Amino acid sequence: MIHHITLTGRSIALACDGTVTTQHGAGGATGAVYVEASHLTLLHDMRDGEFYRTGQNSWSPSGWRRLSEAPMRIANQQRRRTADDDSWDDPVRHHSAWMAVLEDASGALLVGCLDGRTPRLRADTAVLEAFTESGDSARWVILPGPATAVMARYARELGETLDSRPITPQSVWCSWYSYYEGISQEALELEVPQVAKLGFSTLQIDDGWQAAVGDWEAGESFGDGMEAAATRIREAGMQPGLWVAPFIALPGSRAVRDYPEMFVHNADGGLAVAGSNWGGDYYALDTTHPTAQTYVRKLIAKIVHRWGFDYLKLDFINAAAVPGYRHRQIDREEAYRTGLRLVRDAAGEEAFLLGSGALIMPSIGLLDAVRVGPDVAPMWENYASDDLSDAKAYNALHAGINRLWLGRVIGVDPDVVFFRHRRNLLDDTQMQWLRDVAEASRYRCLSDRMSWLDEEEKEAVRAYLAAEDEPLEILDRYRFKLGEREIDLTEAIEGASSAYPL
Repeated sequence: MIHHITLTGRSIALACDGTVTTQHGAGGATGAVYVEASHLTLLHDMRDGEFYRTGQNSWSPSGWRRLSEAPMRIANQQRRRTADDDSWDDPVRHHSAWMAVLEDASGALLVGCLDGRTPRLRADTAVLEAFTESGDSARWVILPGPATAVMARYARELGETLDSRPITPQSVWCSWYSYYEGISQEALELEVPQVAKLGFSTLQIDDGWQAAVGDWEAGESFGDGMEAAATRIREAGMQPGLWVAPFIALPGSRAVRDYPEMFVHNADGGLAVAGSNWGGDYYALDTTHPTAQTYVRKLIAKIVHRWGFDYLKLDFINAAAVPGYRHRQIDREEAYRTGLRLVRDAAGEEAFLLGSGALIMPSIGLLDAVRVGPDVAPMWENYASDDLSDAKAYNALHAGINRLWLGRVIGVDPDVVFFRHRRNLLDDTQMQWLRDVAEASRYRCLSDRMSWLDEEEKEAVRAYLAAEDEPLEILDRYRFKLGEREIDLTEAIEGASSAYPL
């Protein structure tokens, strides 16, 4: 059926296979349109407009592109398999997960899913369509108005639907960007007392502590074990945090060798490849399989309740939604939420759960926070890559500001900031841009080794962590206020810049 609707003076034609309910606002104007359908198509007149997309997971590109331009996407298929949803990649049409916004000089129009099974959207210069992967009916909302206003309202309604958790500010020192996989018990002993003195509330050990990805026991670099590491952190007055990737395993791990049945399979019976890292491919846990469910419960219970880590960085968790054959053939984003429920139940309500590589919308209500961009790096640009999912400071800032609106409904982690000037190609202005978005996100995270900071830099870190969180007001795409201070990152996002400070 075709419906003709007037939204803020704009007439649109809406075709769908379900029901349409119009909600009127002040003065009788249309305030929102709710649609119950598996598929809807919107005929629009924004040929010169722009499209906002938010990709499937933490690392997926997000932001604005003109409808007349090529879509924002990851061109490399291997990288896309890890950092976005390869199933719905489109080299021609603009595409997004769960929601999208069209905007031109007359205003914006948001189309978003409130409850549905793997909802996707795509658009060109004439049509926007929204649908579910399963073909099952979903609940959609169409919101007219300024882009910042409709995104804020969508976040609020999404939070009400998915029962979002309270958002708590964080200050975290993470080992990744200084030690990478070389983190060790000895390195931790050096960092813990100095990190505590600067005022961090959490110290999180990142990748490198484990025997192997899929074998979640202390490796050789942590001879005293992980319980001893957590105790050392807690005795210094900080919350112990640990990186773990509970939904993946490398081919050589015991998990794959001993329990191949608990992984997602391909049509040919082989294990489905979920992504690539550590020099090869990795496999995805089938969160619907009883053996996998027992595995996840035992792993998380051990880390939280026996070892004592109650801040978990859950990485590569988008793997739980990889296409393939499962023990129970359910929607793959529901398989992801099934996995998160296992983790939450085992960890307990008091544990803080951060998702990296997290499916953004399906994490609401189950995780406390999600990474909202790719890994940062101490360089602004990289002349060898224009991939928005690559590790560089510009990409992290671009994602952080373009997903800042999600902070109304789930904690948003824009990744670490820098205070060091050693081993760093960022200039002071670029470092301040990263800090501004981290402050706005209420997620202050650092990874600088203490030996890389001089006394002046350490004092700056203390002041940064001690500062009170100011009320956030999003003014425009790249402008926001923190208390009385207005920050405009338009030049940072849209301006031309040398790849390296010269």
